[in-house]
Amino acid sequence: MDAKLQELQDAIVGGNIPQLVMNAVSYAIDSRASDIHIEPLKNTVQMRYRIDGALRRVVEYPPNIHPAVVSRIKIMANLKIDEQRIPQDGRAQVSTADGRELDLRVSSLPTVNGEKIVMRIQDQSRNIPSFAELGISGNALRFLNEALALPNGIILTSGPTGSGKTTTLYSGMTLLNKPEVNIMTIEDPVEIQMDGLNQSQVHPDIDYTFAMGLRTALRQDPDIIMVGEIRDKETVDVAIEASLTGHLVLSTIHTNSAVETLTRILNMGVPNFLITATMNAVIAQRLVRKLCPDCRQIVQIDEKTMQMVRTALQKLHPEEAVDQALIENLQFYGPGKKAEDQSTCQSCKGVGYYGRIGLFEVMKMNDHIRQMIIKDASILEIENAAMKSGMVSLEQAGILKALQGITSLEEVYAVARPDAA
Repeated sequence: MDAKLQELQDAIVGGNIPQLVMNAVSYAIDSRASDIHIEPLKNTVQMRYRIDGALRRVVEYPPNIHPAVVSRIKIMANLKIDEQRIPQDGRAQVSTADGRELDLRVSSLPTVNGEKIVMRIQDQSRNIPSFAELGISGNALRFLNEALALPNGIILTSGPTGSGKTTTLYSGMTLLNKPEVNIMTIEDPVEIQMDGLNQSQVHPDIDYTFAMGLRTALRQDPDIIMVGEIRDKETVDVAIEASLTGHLVLSTIHTNSAVETLTRILNMGVPNFLITATMNAVIAQRLVRKLCPDCRQIVQIDEKTMQMVRTALQKLHPEEAVDQALIENLQFYGPGKKAEDQSTCQSCKGVGYYGRIGLFEVMKMNDHIRQMIIKDASILEIENAAMKSGMVSLEQAGILKALQGITSLEEVYAVARPDAA
């Protein structure tokens, strides 16, 4: 058993609450967890970690010590201990034994069995990955670099919560972060502190919103502005105004695909001609788990899935750099155990996956797509035009990663929709 897990269990048995909380955080960091869930059930309290996007049960402890655990976490996060009827949010700063600075975002929620606590772990000292490390390659990488090189315009990244949108924007800002440019960020909250950036956190409760922050940023003589999220018409209007007055604007939005982002902005009431004048590129992204390289194995794929794969690969742009041998063989991998050793794989603890990588769909605006937007073309028509001009869909990006043995088709189709045609 892991020594850190043993320490956590010893703290539970000994009833040492401060030690229990610190050991839970310490073991979560060692396990590469992004969130800690402490959930009171009817007869026990379970602790689960979200690792590589999936929740895993770690330990449980008796309900009689749960109020003390909740109080300890609330004290760390500056929350009201005596208020148990309403949800509360706070944050705590934690330093690990090896000197890493961590930010814990703490959320409490009253449930029928007691208060549930979720702690989001944010490592302030982590390195920001490059585009290549995130999983961006081929045409997508070229399109993104070209869009970032433009002096003004809007670059949007879309995807569900927790799909790495903010990390992608930070990777882009790492490339843009030079002494001669002024980069402003308006975020909720500031997730990664980065030297050379002027980062500001919004406070909607005192009317400091994204739109207000963006307007203020424009008076701060910026070159590049990053807005945490475009949520409403007001924010998108100011973002468009900023790009028309010569600024590069980076932001995130919640949609399913790159082309659907255009529809979402149109639905917010933005005229077609403003979208075509300001949009540089739209990214759609998802995270998939990476197969453990030590225990992955070749798997047989059913005919229906294979047909979807062939259909997607036929539409792949000829300029996309792909190893033709991989496409001819169509060999895929899945999680598994080593043939010679039936015991649990030590690298991934028998899960079959270790770490995550992004799938990216990057639509770069060109004159043909602009004309189609002006003519009110359908999503499908714009998507086909974008793919003909080099866009690789999420499904295609996932299949290419699966062919390289990085992930499994099961993971790909869990986040990417198959092409209709």
